[in-house]
Amino acid sequence: MEKTAKITFCGGTGSVTGANFLLEIDGKKILVDCGLTQGVKVADDINWDSFSYDPKEINILFVTHAHVDHLGRIPKLINEGFRGKIFSTLPTKGLALPMLEDTMSILSKNTDLGLEKIFTEENIKLTLSLWQGFEYHQKIQITENLEVYFLNAGHILGSAMVKFIYNGKKILFTGDLGNTPSPILPDTEKITDIDYLIMESVYGDRNHESRDDRRKFLEETIEDNYKRRGTLIIPTFSLERSQELLFELNALVENNRIPVMPIFLDSPLAIRLTEVFKQFKNYFNENAQRAMSHDKHLFDFPGLHSTLKSEESRMIRNVPNPKIVIAGSGMSTGGRVVHHERHYLPDPNNTLLLTGYQAAGSPGRLIQEGIKTVRITGEDVIIRAHLVTITGYSGHKDSDGLLSFVEDTQDTLKKVFVVMGEPKSAMFLTQKLRDNLGIEAYAPEQGTSITLAC
Repeated sequence: MEKTAKITFCGGTGSVTGANFLLEIDGKKILVDCGLTQGVKVADDINWDSFSYDPKEINILFVTHAHVDHLGRIPKLINEGFRGKIFSTLPTKGLALPMLEDTMSILSKNTDLGLEKIFTEENIKLTLSLWQGFEYHQKIQITENLEVYFLNAGHILGSAMVKFIYNGKKILFTGDLGNTPSPILPDTEKITDIDYLIMESVYGDRNHESRDDRRKFLEETIEDNYKRRGTLIIPTFSLERSQELLFELNALVENNRIPVMPIFLDSPLAIRLTEVFKQFKNYFNENAQRAMSHDKHLFDFPGLHSTLKSEESRMIRNVPNPKIVIAGSGMSTGGRVVHHERHYLPDPNNTLLLTGYQAAGSPGRLIQEGIKTVRITGEDVIIRAHLVTITGYSGHKDSDGLLSFVEDTQDTLKKVFVVMGEPKSAMFLTQKLRDNLGIEAYAPEQGTSITLAC
């Protein structure tokens, strides 16, 4: 009798965020990721609707990395009876606690839906008690016929692709694939022998600037803002993007490439996560490890001020311009950056620099698309500040990078399922794979189940 595996696309289709995939294989029910949908408010119904499966029946949850759109719904899974095992790389386990606690802090302010009963300290503690960390390439034996490995995705610290080997067939979930080369992380591993591929498509329809260009654009943006005596606001994701920016700014400051001015890291979560980064230096690439051996304060430099307390954040306004403020959240959906945007966006001397993906409907996307007035914390804010977007800081592979990634394993591929992208991006990449590589590629809809011959 032919062996099969069944994949159900429970989340992460037609959307960049909300990754959640159910793999039924060799008598086991396995999840890959259980994330929040972003771009909407964390407390919106879409994140707290019932799961399309019974959490009590899930044996194992594999987490590809520590962004909340891949792990943010785990406490809900726990709350509804999941008591299986949670597997990830060691750095992802280390980063999970501050990420989940930050989400709990946000939800504690939204009592209308009772979400504070889901995101509790007890549920987070139980989550971590079920969690096991593994090294890249460490064999994880699930059944006699099923083994699993984590491969380096190069997206953020500890990010992984998950490779299932069953009856000789290889199924790979990419998670998010890194925009290599990274200043901190090793490159995404090449894959050459995969049968079935479930892959992301955030930038499936467009390409980034080069790494050299992005640093040049950053330098020019800082200099232009300095000449206008303005404030440069950089909304940034607390995990990885903040650390990359600190790494880049450290190099610019050390080499006198930018004028001297105060630089504020105004994100308690980013400050906390940066400390976790320092615990996993052996996961950095060779250049970053070499730099760390010469400079123990790689994420700290003269002129940088880390503001943990809210009163310290408010005092930033009193610091004379020019200055730079790095704050979350990266899509301007919340966090301290919204208060800075409300204060600084109306002034044409200031600059807003977008360095990451902006989800459809998010304030960041609306600003990026040229809206003249944006609603922030209940107020309509007129946008007169300069707007700059640098896509080279994205943590995701661009369209050509995704094609090249698949090309390495095209000789063995039977099917590719394109997920974790907006519909236009996913469909563009799907057609690109068909046209350029002659591969069976599909962009499944949410709720679709596919049976794979193994």
